[in-house]
Amino acid sequence: MSVSAPSPATTLVASDLDRTLIYSAASLDLSMPDAQAPRLLCVEVYGHKPLSYLTETAAALLTDLAAATVFVPTTTRTREQYLRIHLPGPAPRYAICANGGHILVDGVSDRDWQRQVAARIVAECAPLTEIRAHLATTADPAWLLKERVAEDLFAYLVVERALLPEEWVKELAAWARPRGWTVSLQGRKIYVVPVPLTKSAAMHEVARRSGATRTLAAGDSLLDADLLLAADLGWRPGHGELADEGWQASHVTALEERGGAAGEEILRRFLAAAAATATG
Repeated sequence: MSVSAPSPATTLVASDLDRTLIYSAASLDLSMPDAQAPRLLCVEVYGHKPLSYLTETAAALLTDLAAATVFVPTTTRTREQYLRIHLPGPAPRYAICANGGHILVDGVSDRDWQRQVAARIVAECAPLTEIRAHLATTADPAWLLKERVAEDLFAYLVVERALLPEEWVKELAAWARPRGWTVSLQGRKIYVVPVPLTKSAAMHEVARRSGATRTLAAGDSLLDADLLLAADLGWRPGHGELADEGWQASHVTALEERGGAAGEEILRRFLAAAAATATG
């Protein structure tokens, strides 16, 4: 009686996008002489202007990665914001948007997942209306530029960072925590997100659906910490909230590279780990 060979291991790569794989002109950190700067590929246009970039080296690496793994863009962006991005290589079958609130399958949000997430938020968190009311009464117009709601799931503020009191963010986090919400300061944005709304939960669901046996992840912000902790291996760049906080985990590598160079190195690490899984 013949015995069939085991199926090859499938690797899922769940990576944050902004300031992890793709970069604005300001965040590319092109510190080298101009003549030595890398060629760039624009992957997002907003308001008729180029907004986000990959180096051409990163674009080639990402194309290889998408062919070798289940590559899952994993972002806090809304669906509309995500769909502005045109990454090189084949369009990903799966994407995670709104910090885990939406799993896109071939560009369409999965309704079963939406319902599961909504039910958990209702059961475990204070309503979004209460959060927004608190923000409206405590945020100072001297530094508040905009208040926004993303996908009716979470709120964020756009602020004048130089005028923002650090104590205000700490006080907001202390107020939000017992109500089931978490606070993250990223550049000029303050995110207030329900605790059950996580990239890691969505990653596990995509891994289940795709049959992936190993998960790899990367991210630069505190909203990526749960994703990194949930993956089998992870990487964080030398910039961003996690680097600023000195955040560490035993299976997460803290890279020295910053900006676009970090994006390239993360993709190299993904490819090496995926190859090791395939041959292991």
